[in-house]
Amino acid sequence: MAQPEQLPQIVDANERLVWRGRYVDTAFLIEAGDDAWLVKITCGRVVSVTPVGRVMPSWTFALRASREAWEQFWQADPPPGYHDLMAMVKYRTLRLEGDLHPFMSNLLYFKDVMASLRPARVAA
Repeated sequence: MAQPEQLPQIVDANERLVWRGRYVDTAFLIEAGDDAWLVKITCGRVVSVTPVGRVMPSWTFALRASREAWEQFWQADPPPGYHDLMAMVKYRTLRLEGDLHPFMSNLLYFKDVMASLRPARVAA
C-alpha cells in the first residue's frame, strides 16, 4: 500500500500542484482501516503527515476507507469505481466526514494530492 508519509516530498516536488493549492490551509485525516494519518497543509504544501494513535487530533475533514479500498485507489491503473475519490464516495467505499467546505472548494487539488501516491504508469 502507498505510504501517506511520502506526501510532503511528492506534493512539494510538483510546483503546479502546490500552485493550485496555494490558498489551502487545513488539516485532514486519512483513514485506512485501523491506520490513520493527520495531514497538515499550508499554502498548498504538505507540511506534515503524522500517524494517529489512540488520541484523535483535531482535523477539518476526514477521508475514511478500508485498507483494501485505498490499495485499489493507489494502483497505477485503478479499476472503475476506485479511479477517483468521488467515485469511491458514490460506490460507498469512501466516507467523507467533517467540514467539507475546504475539500469541495479545492476538489481537484485534493484529488491530485491523493492520486500522487499512485506509482507512475508505464506506457505500453
